[in-house]
Amino acid sequence: MKLHITGGHIIDPANGLDSVEDLYIAEGKVIQIGGSPDGFTPDSVIEAKNQVVCPGLVDLRAQCREPGQEYKATIASETYAAASAGITTLCNPPDTDPIVDSAAVAALIQRRAERIGMARIVPLGALTKTLNGTQLSEMSALKDAGCVGVSNDCYPVENNLIMRRALEYAATFDLTVFIRAQDHGLINNGCAHEGAVSTRLGLPGIPTAVETVAVATHLALIEQTGARAHFTLLSSERAAQMIARAQHDGLPVTADVCAHQLHLTDNDVLDFDSLCHVSPPLRNQRDRDGLRRWLAHGAITAICSDHQPHEMDAKLAPFSATATGISALETLLPLSLKMVDEGVLSLTAAISCLTCRPARILGIDAGTLSIGAQADICIFNPDEHWILNDETVQSHGHNTPFFNWEMKGRVTHTLYRGNVVYSLQNTTKQ
Repeated sequence: MKLHITGGHIIDPANGLDSVEDLYIAEGKVIQIGGSPDGFTPDSVIEAKNQVVCPGLVDLRAQCREPGQEYKATIASETYAAASAGITTLCNPPDTDPIVDSAAVAALIQRRAERIGMARIVPLGALTKTLNGTQLSEMSALKDAGCVGVSNDCYPVENNLIMRRALEYAATFDLTVFIRAQDHGLINNGCAHEGAVSTRLGLPGIPTAVETVAVATHLALIEQTGARAHFTLLSSERAAQMIARAQHDGLPVTADVCAHQLHLTDNDVLDFDSLCHVSPPLRNQRDRDGLRRWLAHGAITAICSDHQPHEMDAKLAPFSATATGISALETLLPLSLKMVDEGVLSLTAAISCLTCRPARILGIDAGTLSIGAQADICIFNPDEHWILNDETVQSHGHNTPFFNWEMKGRVTHTLYRGNVVYSLQNTTKQ
């Protein structure tokens, strides 16, 4: 299909584009921006006046629950939800069932996403077999099967010697190691940020040292091995500061933060709201503001959703007994745009945190509107206000503390490989 997107405000941070231009697509690729290709006759025209046209969003962390937990969500339901949110690439952590510690499971996930055709899924492979923290996985086979990195996710590695060997082995295959910075001994069954709120509520606390101790340890091992690493889901100002120092010293490290950590704090847990039970926990306002500063500084490279859809019963228990996580695909863009309205980021910087920067971390060809690039495109109205509710959430998971929030910035069209996979005018619940 030949497409002509007309009158849109094109923002492509990877190429420094920020102007109102027409965009032309043929054979699933961007063929021209501005002007008109010779002899081009479009099959369809998308009017994008007063809307932003940017690369399809790249989400560094989103769980689709398939295989293994299809009662929570499926690849079909969550890639459709991703398309409705302007997301065209999802990075899936390795903790599926079975775990992504073999080429077969990695290929299965990608084949299912390919068959559905709503968005691309790039998996992370397991750092250790079955994520048991003791025996290294077959990283070479995982890379050959399409894994863009390796991670032990939220599971502990038995000791620092194994972690050192894992970093060295990953570096051999030029694989990025994705690190959840947690000192598991310090967590001690905690479920909320250790501070005044957890004390008042009588909830076991998780100190920021859980994160900072782990960051310090991993940075020492990265310096020793020279491995490339990405710290995911930062929650504390001090950890971000440590990573900024490491970057200044030349270590090959990057970091991301999930969108809800930039807006919520442990005060949102005051009513024992299980929808705010997340891992890492919501920290205090000082940490939240610090994360914003380091994001604006650039030490925190990207914003992710940390999408974790759950069935309703998973959040119906005493706070500490509920499942952690937020259904977050639909809020990734509007919560990032809220940072623009609040003066933390420019619009171009916010889009960069959702497109070219995460694509570079993953080492994939995405997040750009370069001529010849795959036409993965998000078109959104930056000024449209809408309410997040049962009607507007497309994910199977409705576990979000942002229900009934008024959001600003709404996706009107999403293109994946040059095909319109989502149009607001033709929305249907999956």
